[in-house]
Amino acid sequence: MKKIGIWGNFSLAETVRVADQMETWLTERSCQVFRDWQAFEQEHVEGIISLGGDGTLLATAREAAIWEIPVLGINFGRLGFLCEIEREDIWEALASLLNGAYTIQQRAMLGVEIHTNGAPEVHKIALNDVVFAREAGESQIILQADISGEPSVRYPADGLIIATPTGSTAYSLSAGGPVVSPDVAGIIITPLAAHSLSARPMIVSQKEVIEITLARGKLCRVTCDGKYHLNIRPNDRALIRVSDLQARLIHLGTRSFPKIVREKLMDRWHDA
Repeated sequence: MKKIGIWGNFSLAETVRVADQMETWLTERSCQVFRDWQAFEQEHVEGIISLGGDGTLLATAREAAIWEIPVLGINFGRLGFLCEIEREDIWEALASLLNGAYTIQQRAMLGVEIHTNGAPEVHKIALNDVVFAREAGESQIILQADISGEPSVRYPADGLIIATPTGSTAYSLSAGGPVVSPDVAGIIITPLAAHSLSARPMIVSQKEVIEITLARGKLCRVTCDGKYHLNIRPNDRALIRVSDLQARLIHLGTRSFPKIVREKLMDRWHDA
């Protein structure tokens, strides 16, 4: 790579300090470095380095997917499940980028349409998950999940998480959903605090279209990757399907998925 973007929360002094150091290191090796989205697009950068936690990487990868730009995540957060590199490995990672010692993983994203009165009004993209949750003033809600036109499951619960394999290690995991390898072509449906023993997590094919309606309750909040707060009401429909856009994550081959799971979930049984 010779044209590289750097992105992060530049309101934090530590992020700016490290970004400055990386820019100096890269320019000394004949690379062009850019630090704003307009330049990323106009200069056709070959890759973007995300400085931050998983939230920063999600936002960067979603935006970069529009231009098919791959993203390398360097973990400045706490868990950093999606980030490829820890801070102590920055310089080795940059050398790998310049030497072409990496692969690009394509990650499925979810497209969400909110239909009101039969017309699509809102269209959003999520790399991790789409979350349906009751508002604070609501008691129990019931969400109807239909899969490709077939009535499937009703969830009396506090909400519902529709996640990609990438997002299986995020909110879905904390709600009792399965850990799914990013290579699996599935969509995970995980209830939030279900009020029925029959309301179990499901994994369906990425070919399916999932329709969510509010069967009981007045209002349900919808968020995509923890942002873009939307609402659905009893007569609305939310359609979720795999997007034509794909996120591209740079993989240096230093950690396998099982190793990441073992490290991030602190599984001491595997320590040896």
